[in-house]
Amino acid sequence: MKIRVHKKFIKGYNKLTTSQQKKFKERRNLFIGDEFNPILNNHALTGKYQGFRSINISGDLRAIFRRERDSVLFVALDKHSNLYG
Repeated sequence: MKIRVHKKFIKGYNKLTTSQQKKFKERRNLFIGDEFNPILNNHALTGKYQGFRSINISGDLRAIFRRERDSVLFVALDKHSNLYG
């Protein structure tokens, strides 16, 4: 599975603490192995993120992505309240 990231995602990633960045990498690797692992709580989104999906990274931290033809594009990474509020 090819993983791509949007510049908005990179901006969010760079704001994370080192431990949060490490947690994202762990969850990304889990996602690559099984994108529907129950730990990830992979689910479809509605509203302004219609057509996108979300996975849980830790606590309140979420990663939003869209599946494309031959890859997955991560578009945002932030706290739940910042993404959906």
